[in-house]
Amino acid sequence: MAVEYDVVILGGGTGGYVTAVRAAQLGLKTAIVEKDSLGGTCLHKGCIPTKALLKSASVYQEVKNAHQYGVNVEKTGFDITKAMERKNNIIDSLHNGVSSLIKREKIDVYNGYGRILGPSIFSPMSGSISVEYKGEAENDILVPKNVIIATGSSPRAIPGFEADGDQIITSDHALQLETLPSSIVIVGAGVIGIEWATFFHDVGVQVTLIEAGSQILPSVDKEVAEEMKRLLKRKGIHIYNNATVDPSQVVKNKDEVNLTVQQQEGSITLTAEKILVAVGRNANTKNIGLENTDIKTNDHGFIEVNGFYQTKESHIYAIGDVNGGKQLAHAATYEGSVAVEHLHGKQPVTLSHKDIPTCIYGSPQIAAIGLTEEEASELGYEVQVNKTSFQSIGKAHVNGEVNGFAKIILDKESDDLLGIHMVGEHVTELIGQASMAKYFDGSGLEISEVIYPHPTLSEILGEVALAAEGRKIHG
Repeated sequence: MAVEYDVVILGGGTGGYVTAVRAAQLGLKTAIVEKDSLGGTCLHKGCIPTKALLKSASVYQEVKNAHQYGVNVEKTGFDITKAMERKNNIIDSLHNGVSSLIKREKIDVYNGYGRILGPSIFSPMSGSISVEYKGEAENDILVPKNVIIATGSSPRAIPGFEADGDQIITSDHALQLETLPSSIVIVGAGVIGIEWATFFHDVGVQVTLIEAGSQILPSVDKEVAEEMKRLLKRKGIHIYNNATVDPSQVVKNKDEVNLTVQQQEGSITLTAEKILVAVGRNANTKNIGLENTDIKTNDHGFIEVNGFYQTKESHIYAIGDVNGGKQLAHAATYEGSVAVEHLHGKQPVTLSHKDIPTCIYGSPQIAAIGLTEEEASELGYEVQVNKTSFQSIGKAHVNGEVNGFAKIILDKESDDLLGIHMVGEHVTELIGQASMAKYFDGSGLEISEVIYPHPTLSEILGEVALAAEGRKIHG
């Protein structure tokens, strides 16, 4: 049976279900096709579970170091089983909330695998969706006026170095660990690699990071990345840059894995109980029917879209990880809102991806918005750059966490804000203020004139802006 809709969303992750809610708010008859559980990677395998585990690791570190605050704790230990249970309870609670939200908005959900059909008896143009179910259940056919592809991404593999789920794992496998390894080598020092390195180190695992590039966190401001590297190394995490793994030289033994790492100065052999491959993510575009459309993908397999996230088929949109933009849940929800409003006939305001904040939940944390210093210079701006250390912020001393800094990048000619980049504990809770300043085209002067309550970490935003205005007080 064919069912007609105004819009069908292929994928019920964070981007997909939030987009569906916005469509329903606009009065559109809406359906979601999701093969697994509503909430997708972010809720079940990414943002939420990893941050839940990082919180458990952070609490463990606080307890271990409680004597610094005058609190004596006789015995400490980390229970991975309890941490995983807490993580699962959080996921279940949030999943129930999402399901209730979808029911409230009267959005239809098809729990099957969706494929886009070409022109057929159901529609003269491509875009009908065949929903396939496990077992012998007959397919449903959905005939929408518009389609939004929100199928997300999956961990990328290194050819010849595929995960086995035991000794060689991905982040998906790491979320299901029943016991902690004594040691782990993480291949890839991007966002995922850094967050897992933090977790494993903070719960007592020996950690080694391998990065093919000259800089960990390649997309991050260089000074921020260097500070993160310095602090990670000070913790005891071993880091190798300009290093690659030779898949042919990986040897699995009963209780450990040996791997050969190539560097300019020669090769070294590392031994660990497990290897975590964290070299990025691939778009989930296979077997969803793109070949039945005129939709184009780029050389990296991501769907090509315009400023409103339309594909080459104007009634089909693609949002989130699948289009190769910022692989962040809040980027996907923003893109979904733009897509829905556009297909509904509105003219939504669009933002550059540089206006979308980035958060990295290592220890310390990183938060950023706008251009890096390198990017601003490459674009021809004459920049003014100022930094303020958390050493100058009273609340940082109260918290016992004074490492890191805030960095502001301004257009020297206009004083317009080009970027704010922070590294330090809890900076992900500060970036929202910087995001608002960026959205409203804030200037260094305007940011410096805001009243920041004392004592709070937010004062660092005022201090770094005052420094840019030549009115530095602290630090």
